[in-house]
Amino acid sequence: MLSDAGATMLARVGFAARGLVYLLIGWFAVDAALRGGETADNQGAIGSLADESYGPALLAVVALGLFGYALWRLTEAAAGPAGMRHDGKANFKRLGHAISGIAHLVLAWTATKLALRAGGSGADASPGDEAARDWTTWLLSQPLGQLLVGIVAIGFIAAALQQAKRAWKADFVDELAGDTPTPGYVCTAGRIGYAARGIVFAVIAGFFVLAAWRSEAEQAGGMADALGTLQDQPGGQFMLVAMGAGLALFGVFSFVEAKYRRIRVRLPG
Repeated sequence: MLSDAGATMLARVGFAARGLVYLLIGWFAVDAALRGGETADNQGAIGSLADESYGPALLAVVALGLFGYALWRLTEAAAGPAGMRHDGKANFKRLGHAISGIAHLVLAWTATKLALRAGGSGADASPGDEAARDWTTWLLSQPLGQLLVGIVAIGFIAAALQQAKRAWKADFVDELAGDTPTPGYVCTAGRIGYAARGIVFAVIAGFFVLAAWRSEAEQAGGMADALGTLQDQPGGQFMLVAMGAGLALFGVFSFVEAKYRRIRVRLPG
């Protein structure tokens, strides 16, 4: 049976797995800018590992780590982080943990399927974009569908603002353990990484605003679409290189968190 200590270790592996995924997303973005390759989202980055000789084993580790990360987020959503007050702000934060946990469960399941498909072909570069349009189509078919899609847009706006806040205040440093101050270059990597994620979330929010306003699911999109949109702007090649570098730095900072972040998973019971 999984203990609290074992679940905590899995969560640390999850931070490392997230770091690898963002390094790959950053690499694909830079490659797309410089050599005309494809941008990739989280699922596409994971899928790119499937064709490697070591792919199945690495995907199994990534799947396990992402499951551990999801478990940590979901337990914090259920009980709340230690010391958190149970007020409106805390409940909003717990909702964010729940969404993050579910999203990482989906990524863990993607990695698991690819690991079991040893020797098969990897996933598309951006399956998340099509998935976003599929469930936007479903939402729009429901009563008050445009309102529901609008709520999704608001969620991404809130996520973008949260990433921007963390980039500006660098409060993520307080979550790292250690008796000595965090080196400046680590703080800088975290700030750039969170800023890059904030920009991506803001662009995705714009997609869903348009999808809700026009009642057109085709307007929705995910991370790869967001990076592609930035590439299409004036100076887009340089913008995409900068975004790729920023997302890769978020991956590097995730490796730092894997070792130094204060984490304790408290399993039910």
